[in-house]
Amino acid sequence: MTPGGSTAPLIVTALLPKDLAAWATALRRTHFSPERNYLDAHVTLFHALPPQCEEEVQGLFRRIAGEVAPVEATLDRVMTLGRGTARAIECEGIARLRSRIADHFHGMLTAQDQHRPRLHVTVQNKVSAVDAKALQSELSKDFAPLRFTFRGLGLYRYCGGPWEAVREFAFRGQGRA
Repeated sequence: MTPGGSTAPLIVTALLPKDLAAWATALRRTHFSPERNYLDAHVTLFHALPPQCEEEVQGLFRRIAGEVAPVEATLDRVMTLGRGTARAIECEGIARLRSRIADHFHGMLTAQDQHRPRLHVTVQNKVSAVDAKALQSELSKDFAPLRFTFRGLGLYRYCGGPWEAVREFAFRGQGRA
């Protein structure tokens, strides 16, 4: 348990710029089933860090935020999730930063979190393959890569659907991820 008594796993995200997050959240609200859409648009780096590591996670993220400058990325192609649709993100800086965090918590990661993720923003999920392909086709028509900058890391508790925000760690350093 954490000092506050929570046994909820910790989720880590890379924080999108606020304008891009608002645009992606609106897209998600348009295409995601309302009964399954508990969250705003996000880029998940870890799905379930152990809750007993919360103080250690926060300490590591404070150090990282002080060292790393905002990280450049590209919102890239339309991506299939099988029964869903996403916009892929290309970002070696966040991938390196994620590897650093994974190395720090080696031995404590779930099977899902032991693998390097395909960075993306989910637009729709858990629909038929036909519906997913139709949306992928629609979104590809107006496709244009978009350069942006990740502004930091987000830490949340998983609450069985919705997430509880714990803290944001804004990148404010001079170094590269």
